[in-house]
Amino acid sequence: MMTNYYLKTRVYELFPSKTMKAVLDRNCDYRRYCWNQALALWNDLYFAHQIYDKIRYTTFTPKENKKTHQIKIIKKDVHLNPSPSWRLVRDKLVEDKEDWQFNYSAHLLQLAVQDLGKAWNNFFDKAQPDWGKPRFKSKREVRQGFKSDQAKVINGELVLEKPKGLKQEWEAIGLSEKPLDYPTGVMSIYRESGRYFVSIPYKIPKNEFKAKASTGRVTGVDLNVGHFNYIAGDERILPQKLEYTYEKIKHYQRLLARKRKVNGRKESTKSNNYLKTRTKLQVAYKRATNNQNDLLQKFTAKLTNDYDAIVVENLDVKKMMMSHVASKGMHRSMFGKFRQIIAYKCKWYGRELIIANSLYPSTQRCAVCGTVKKGEDKITLKGNKKHGTKHNEFICYNSKCPNYNQKVDRDENAMLNLTMLVEHPELNKAL
Repeated sequence: MMTNYYLKTRVYELFPSKTMKAVLDRNCDYRRYCWNQALALWNDLYFAHQIYDKIRYTTFTPKENKKTHQIKIIKKDVHLNPSPSWRLVRDKLVEDKEDWQFNYSAHLLQLAVQDLGKAWNNFFDKAQPDWGKPRFKSKREVRQGFKSDQAKVINGELVLEKPKGLKQEWEAIGLSEKPLDYPTGVMSIYRESGRYFVSIPYKIPKNEFKAKASTGRVTGVDLNVGHFNYIAGDERILPQKLEYTYEKIKHYQRLLARKRKVNGRKESTKSNNYLKTRTKLQVAYKRATNNQNDLLQKFTAKLTNDYDAIVVENLDVKKMMMSHVASKGMHRSMFGKFRQIIAYKCKWYGRELIIANSLYPSTQRCAVCGTVKKGEDKITLKGNKKHGTKHNEFICYNSKCPNYNQKVDRDENAMLNLTMLVEHPELNKAL
């Protein structure tokens, strides 16, 4: 369905009073309870009933030399047809509500079950980036939260929905910044490392997103572990200060591993030192995430400001991460998030985004003569054994090419091949 607005999300830190902290905590717990109850019920409904198949089989008795015919009954699980829907699960949970649940907003339960339905839809679509079966939520997870479609921003403060019949003081919650003056969508409130945050999606009219002036320039972006190459150079996604943060994470993880055991046995209760170290680890993770998100936002803003058309690779990150050598670096390079950010920014500001075919040989193709390396001439993560070249070197062996037998940076060559797709879209296929 076409809409006349774009969603633009802002995250604010919340400063609740002691009373409202208790409200936020109980809402987080109730959201987790609803999700787990709905998932258990969904699994029960999927295998709603059992059938019994009668199979006739024959046995042979050697002594009597006779055949005996017997019937064997096999029990089978048959799922509900059609499969359960989030509305069916919601209705059953509402029917079985306990008395204490009426002290909570009914929208908390509905939004939890609705999100579970989306998770099941994603499970049956393997093309989703976070493909996987929905799992039960744990109270030990660092991040706990809930969603609200009734929360409002009034006079620069967040006001949550108060359940009917709840005799408790209700206060507005202060925000870290002044909110925007636009209609809002479903808000996500969450707790992380003892701090509270709210993610507010604003419905901003499309006519307020003005297309940026044409620059007449195009670029391809070659995604690599730690840096992205584009027409003007490269952008470091894992700079030195970020690597230092990851070293601190590694240090705190080792400390926690030692503090989990006392005299060779797993500790049943957590010591104060363990909790302090865990808090430091969570802070370090948060700092790394914030720093990298800041780098991606600035880099994508630079691309949309300076170029009319941008070409990016369509990488299958999950298959690439099967290599234990580069999997950690690929995870930290945040290829998926970069693709997500550049997609919506190009849509906002009228830029053209071209997705290269996953089989387009940007790394194996010479950007000057168009020769594609095949067989033993291909470049791998370990380079090329036949010619003794490194993984970051590209050498064209076509004698008619101007770059014949010359070493060229592999990433720059791949970036030029991607940029070529703007003027030659017919090449955007497997060669």
